[in-house]
Amino acid sequence: MEAASRGAKEGGGFVIGIIPQGDKRMSNIYCDAVIATGIGFARDFVTAQSADAVIVVGGGVGTLIEICAAYQNNTPIVAVKGTGGVADRFADDYLDDRQVERILHEDSTQAAVKRAISLIKE
Repeated sequence: MEAASRGAKEGGGFVIGIIPQGDKRMSNIYCDAVIATGIGFARDFVTAQSADAVIVVGGGVGTLIEICAAYQNNTPIVAVKGTGGVADRFADDYLDDRQVERILHEDSTQAAVKRAISLIKE
């Protein structure tokens, strides 16, 4: 989360940290606003539900929860290939046989951001 926050901040973005802890001080220094949920991994659903698009960089079980929630909501998902974890495992694929939302891929975070923005439905 810190690397994503840092990248968004360096790119001129306003960073909202939705953290699993109940204490705002647990966020990273790049967050402009913090939502301290106090609900652990359940916050992954809050994150996914709040997103217009999801960018996957590496990732483990928390990231997988977020992309599953996004997938069920038909939210565009772009994985950055070559970053490992669930990003590499599910790039250019679907999570299940229903083929609800294909997880697209890009080779850089910059390209992933551009692609995600282009996919957002107004």
